[in-house]
Amino acid sequence: MHINILDIYHSRESFIHNLDPRVKILASFFIILTTVILPERAWVGQGILFGLLIVLSLSAQLGPFFTIRRAFIALPFLLAALPVPFLTLGPAIWVVPGLGWVVSSTGLIRFMTILVRTWIAVQASILLSATTVVSDLLWGLNALGAPKLIVSIVGFMVRYLFILADEALRMLRARASRSPKLPGVKRPGLIWQGRVAGMMVGSLFLRSLERSERVYAAMLSRGYDGEMRILDQPAMSNLDWIALLSILSIVSSVIVLSLWS
Repeated sequence: MHINILDIYHSRESFIHNLDPRVKILASFFIILTTVILPERAWVGQGILFGLLIVLSLSAQLGPFFTIRRAFIALPFLLAALPVPFLTLGPAIWVVPGLGWVVSSTGLIRFMTILVRTWIAVQASILLSATTVVSDLLWGLNALGAPKLIVSIVGFMVRYLFILADEALRMLRARASRSPKLPGVKRPGLIWQGRVAGMMVGSLFLRSLERSERVYAAMLSRGYDGEMRILDQPAMSNLDWIALLSILSIVSSVIVLSLWS
């Protein structure tokens, strides 16, 4: 059974789901752009953006905590920002006992700003993917003028990554069958397992390369010229324009409020 591990779309009969993909892409882009350009200490503006995402999640019938729970995926990437409170000059608020590392108030505020920006940006991306089918998302990117090569690469990655996942699972089962847990028999050591894992990665790369060449040759024989075409190209409705202008008004107000406060 094939499972698309990248398709996190949640089907609902909601106002958000029925919006034009271009509206949702632009709305997510402007929300992410706004949270990035807001100055440090603009907690009110960041709070408004966070509340906006909660309202949108409720409007999409996904619940208030849908994006919050899934945004924890960004925590490992925030480890790169952990040195910021120690490396940024400013008034000291705490010294690590035994190490002498100084945490500055300026660095702590900067770290919290990075945390909030990342959290809001990830939530906006999650809400976009949860309310938009992958094919509609790719069409929307193409319609908005995104580079066709990038859109094609993303589209093929989404369509064929589950095949590579199935191939990797079969290879893992084959490895497990060659190193079973038997009573009184010692399992292979870490060196052997590491060597096998390295050969598996190389084999998976070669298989994926050969498969991609066969798929591309088959597509060329059927007239593929680098562009995915669809029969139905919907136009923006009045409701779509109202939703887009509403998002633009909110993010513009947040920027103005943060700059003048």
